[in-house]
Amino acid sequence: MPKILVVEDEAPIREMYELTLKGGGFDVETAADGESGLKAASNHPDLIFLDIMLPKMNGIDILRNIKNNPETKDIPVIMLTNLGQDSIINEALNLGAREFLIKVQISPFDLVEKAKEIFGMS
Repeated sequence: MPKILVVEDEAPIREMYELTLKGGGFDVETAADGESGLKAASNHPDLIFLDIMLPKMNGIDILRNIKNNPETKDIPVIMLTNLGQDSIINEALNLGAREFLIKVQISPFDLVEKAKEIFGMS
């Protein structure tokens, strides 16, 4: 069963994503801030959904750390945020994010479909 890490500081959103992804057949780990998210990435999840606006360390810095670490650089990371500025999107994609999803434009079920697509489980 693929393991997904969800790094999201808003508890209701984090819990909703966790329950929906578990219902979709995934093992899910969550983190509520940037520091714990970066630490959890060292557990080698198969996919990371990463918010940008986080306490203690923002998602762009986490992404940079993940992609600069030989042990975690190949983990696919999908940025999940309400920030849609081109500069932030471009920075995330240039650092190696696989995709950039705007939270208000997707449902939790879209995350399940995205994960299934990445793992070839459609």
